[in-house]
Amino acid sequence: MFKILTLNNISKTGLEQFPSAHYEVGGDIADPDAIILRSYKMHDMAIPESVKAIGRAGAGVNNIPVDAMSQKGVPVFNAPGANSNAVKELVVTGMLLACRNICQAWDFARQLAGDDATIAGSVESGKKMFAGTELPGRTIGVVGLGAIGRSVANICLHLGMNVVGYDPMLTVEGAWQLSSRVERARNLEQLLAKVDFITFHVPLNDKTRNMIDVKALGMMRDGVTVMNFARDGIVDDAAVCAAIDAGKIHAYVSDFPHKGIIGHKGVIALPHLGASTEEAETNCAVMVSSQVKDFLENGNIRNSVNFPEMSMPRSTKYRLLVVNANVPNMLGQISTAMADASLNIHDMINQSKGDIAYTLVDTDSPIPSAVADKISAIDGVSTARTV
Repeated sequence: MFKILTLNNISKTGLEQFPSAHYEVGGDIADPDAIILRSYKMHDMAIPESVKAIGRAGAGVNNIPVDAMSQKGVPVFNAPGANSNAVKELVVTGMLLACRNICQAWDFARQLAGDDATIAGSVESGKKMFAGTELPGRTIGVVGLGAIGRSVANICLHLGMNVVGYDPMLTVEGAWQLSSRVERARNLEQLLAKVDFITFHVPLNDKTRNMIDVKALGMMRDGVTVMNFARDGIVDDAAVCAAIDAGKIHAYVSDFPHKGIIGHKGVIALPHLGASTEEAETNCAVMVSSQVKDFLENGNIRNSVNFPEMSMPRSTKYRLLVVNANVPNMLGQISTAMADASLNIHDMINQSKGDIAYTLVDTDSPIPSAVADKISAIDGVSTARTV
């Protein structure tokens, strides 16, 4: 029986991936084998030693101590792309709100007073203040061409826009899913000089923090709309607000409200709605739950931010998984320990990612617990268990 601790309200459909005959799931589980969460901040949490996996029902993992989990040999899973449609729709919404001055116009209409004739007169005289622009022919810059960025880029092409993308980490597989009509910028500076809108779909780290600052804003055309539906901290909010005041930037649409931008002219602040749809929450929960289940039962790794991608079909009923430091002679020591126990290796796969190496081994006969214990005791091994 596996135990799953939930730290947030997780979609029921997602948790149904864990059949009750083999899993105990709840918010008050002691000694869990895995933790499933959404936005719960785990950095100050005492994480039980029993935890073998952590699943984030979403894309970002800033709320999880990933480095500490790597040292313990615990993979952290996420659900990239499961919320891409929800974020894509919100980006399009943000563009329309900004270019048609919808929020200002709505606020104007809410304050109209008098009889119908008076209101009609006010509408006719006031509507010219909110004249906007249309999307076709405008250029949007998409920074980050992962699942969400690609989805945004492709829909903007369908809206008649020109799209410039920038992502130095774009994979071959990702490129295949991106329209050939997306112009790829060689660097961020090249993108900034061309766009009327800019949207970000990157994680927050030392390289992406304050990507849009005073210097970057100075490279842009006048009248650009900046949108941040990725992570708080990617945009220097104070610099953008100052640029709005100076007439440089038309609008700033942010999914991360705080005191510095709330109520500021030209700022549309939303309460972190990016993935807040029933469909996105369900998709994320189903995806990450199935990945955690596959790891617990078979040792397979799909969509882990700290472990190598690795999947091996079962060739026998007997499987050992090993997590160790990515240093020479680890595989030799593991194989020797199994040979000493007269275990015949039927199939084996080994991959590494950064400092972590991961091995799956199928054997022709049962693997005694003493063998797993012996491998666990090897210097550099953080985890060895049968599945």
